Amino acid sequence: MKQQVILPKFNQLLEHMGENIKLARKRRKLTAVQVSERAGIARSTLYLIEKGDPSVSLGAYFNVLRVLGLQNDFLKLASDDEFGRKLQDLELLK
Repeated sequence: MKQQVILPKFNQLLEHMGENIKLARKRRKLTAVQVSERAGIARSTLYLIEKGDPSVSLGAYFNVLRVLGLQNDFLKLASDDEFGRKLQDLELLK
């Protein structure tokens, strides 16, 4: 499998997301072992998720969010496509 190349400024976004996931786990007073078992992933994979590692599958991220009750956050991804709407509006004005 080819390693994904993420630019440093975008890698910081992934790291921030990982931190948010870790904080959500701690707020729920769940251990890493509990979350990884419930999500069906290895403890080491949860560690990578909480670091924002881009090599972890989207499915693993989703399962961790599901365990934390945050699965609907996936619906927020790309839901507010401001740039896309501007492009569409420019096309409509022609």
